[in-house]
Amino acid sequence: MRVISYNLRKHKASGELVDLARDFNIDALCLQECDTADLPETIGDLHLADSTKGNRLGLAIYYRQTRFTAFDTKTFALKKSLHDRVLAPAHERLIGTHVIDNETDHGLVIASFHAAPLTASNSLRRNQIHAAHAELLSMGGGLMSLMVGDFNYPFFTKSLTAQMKDAGYDLSLSDRRTYTRYKVFKGHFDFATSQGLVIDSVETLPRGASDHLPILVSAEYGLAAENGAGPYDG
Repeated sequence: MRVISYNLRKHKASGELVDLARDFNIDALCLQECDTADLPETIGDLHLADSTKGNRLGLAIYYRQTRFTAFDTKTFALKKSLHDRVLAPAHERLIGTHVIDNETDHGLVIASFHAAPLTASNSLRRNQIHAAHAELLSMGGGLMSLMVGDFNYPFFTKSLTAQMKDAGYDLSLSDRRTYTRYKVFKGHFDFATSQGLVIDSVETLPRGASDHLPILVSAEYGLAAENGAGPYDG
């Protein structure tokens, strides 16, 4: 499967989505910092699963209906940073969609995630990531998951990778930096965490109107799925 994640920089890059969906033949599109009131029901062959409702900087998920059947989409509020409490830009920082792969009958949760900004601590962002994984698990036992988005975690990613591994998740960075607007704050802001999947590649795509570069995640089901056992079974 092929999934693009893109932080639109307050919806400024929304005009690029049709071309991205077409040019990269994707199965799902996960958005951050979008104006959800201005989102179309379809982008190319992709259908809107749902979007957040209470955010100034919204989240959304699109999926290809010929590839997936969507059963449920939920949004979740995570622990707030001081930035959130003062400016209230993001009540919901996670949206997840439970789908069945029409080609393989595998169950999967696809999620779009937007962590607290760099004014918050890495410990708070780690709390948000762990809480996000727990919320996605609540959408159904035995489901595999792919959570992509803006993690706002450019420093100490090796330590985060080790912590994710201890928790049973893989963290996959892209082949190039995803944010280079400021000399100090440049690096891998946008990446993926997964469980039960094999991540073949994470590619940073060319820059558009956003200060983030979109990423393209290519993944397939892991051995547990191929053997008929979900990643959370037993």
